[in-house]
Amino acid sequence: MNETFMTVLSIVSAVCAIVFGYLAFVRNRDKDKEGDAKADATVLTEIGYIKGGIDDIKAEQREQRKTNTEFVSRLTAVEESAKQAHKRIDRIEEVQERERHE
Repeated sequence: MNETFMTVLSIVSAVCAIVFGYLAFVRNRDKDKEGDAKADATVLTEIGYIKGGIDDIKAEQREQRKTNTEFVSRLTAVEESAKQAHKRIDRIEEVQERERHE
């Protein structure tokens, strides 16, 4: 009887160890999933912030491109005006030079 009791106790102990081990595994697996989900949510949130920042930079870049295009147009007009003014000045200088020689 003593031997039978020890055998039954060993089997019960082994079954309890298996059950408790499995329960601990399931519990830790769920905690790992929860931790992974939190980490994934944090990463997705950060990616959202980065995307928003990139969108803002793109909008600013478009606005800057538009401003630069306007400046180029105005600069071209100023250069053309200066070119015409230099031609007029050259003609005035030529006329004055001829009048001095006469």
